[in-house]
Amino acid sequence: MTTIYLIRHAEAEGNLYRRCQGWKNGLITTKGRLQIKALERRFEDIHIDAVYSSDLYRTMSTAGAIYRPKGLTLRVDSQLREIGGGCWEDLPWGQWLYEDRENLISFLRCQPEWSAPGSETYGQVRERMCQTIQQIAAVHPGQTVAVVSHGSAIRSAVSNWLGYALDKIGTLPLGDNTSVAKLLVENSRVQVEFYNDNSHLGNLAFTRNNTGWKEEAVAAMEAGSVRFMPMEFPQDGERYLSARQDGWAASHGNLEGFDGRPFLQVAQRNSAFAKDSVLAALTGSTFVGVLQMDWEQEAEEKVGRVPFLYIAPEYRSKGLGVQLLGQAVSVYRSMGRQVLRLRCAPENERAKRFYLSYGFYKVGEERGGVGHLDTMEKYIGLEL
Repeated sequence: MTTIYLIRHAEAEGNLYRRCQGWKNGLITTKGRLQIKALERRFEDIHIDAVYSSDLYRTMSTAGAIYRPKGLTLRVDSQLREIGGGCWEDLPWGQWLYEDRENLISFLRCQPEWSAPGSETYGQVRERMCQTIQQIAAVHPGQTVAVVSHGSAIRSAVSNWLGYALDKIGTLPLGDNTSVAKLLVENSRVQVEFYNDNSHLGNLAFTRNNTGWKEEAVAAMEAGSVRFMPMEFPQDGERYLSARQDGWAASHGNLEGFDGRPFLQVAQRNSAFAKDSVLAALTGSTFVGVLQMDWEQEAEEKVGRVPFLYIAPEYRSKGLGVQLLGQAVSVYRSMGRQVLRLRCAPENERAKRFYLSYGFYKVGEERGGVGHLDTMEKYIGLEL
């Protein structure tokens, strides 16, 4: 008999930024790194003979909690990947809610008929995961193996071993990040001893009611997921200036020294260079913020600069701002940039806390319209 601990990866950028994260690579988040430490403590006294993971960064990074302390070599297998999202990959969930709502609901329900151009189906991911686990068990008879994979892939396989019909996968809870399932494999039989054990996580565990599919999940996703549209100038000039004015007041506490014309000129120049570099953020059809990027600047330094990131007051503290950061990370990473850089007024404590909580740190100071601004950076290069 082979014992297999089947583990979901730690929280990664797709989870945080609310983007489709199937076969697309992304880094582990700050919270995810803490989850990896907790996973390491959980397994420090458990004997492991071999460690496997998919070939994606988030699983290989998570697997380090087990194979490195035990002096093992990581075995990488692409068949342990997440369900492939096809053309949905690395795009915001808010976009698919707006453009393909019924199909997204089908995806959330884990329905067998769900597909997107270039994607896998739930039946396909279930079949390859079950076959791969059997193959790993066959290579390690009588041993104990840790396997790090992905939420939907694990749920699809576990539901099969528990006897769920293909159209009932979505009734099984989605495992927490770094949650553990324990399998006992003998010949072709797989016994699930436990699933979604997150007892090592404490307050790092998933905070919402993580049961199977719920109809209210779509309403929650609609309220909390952003999509993006290019701003058009001069048509959107007034909206942009209003956001700049409100952003200035939030940063400095008043409008002393505010002149919107230079800001608007820069936005128009950025937009003229690349239409998608100045974006309105929306939930459904509701305007909630602005993301401005400067694609002309500092490419030789592999730096992506964000001149303006703004969320309207009534939509702050709702998990939307981080999705604007996620869009900037996605865009600049695809350009080969390795650092995301922005400026923040030192007196804007709320904004500083926000940026610091998502991995930014101060690297210097620059002159601003009133006094100086803190220059902050976040590394976005893909590496283990």
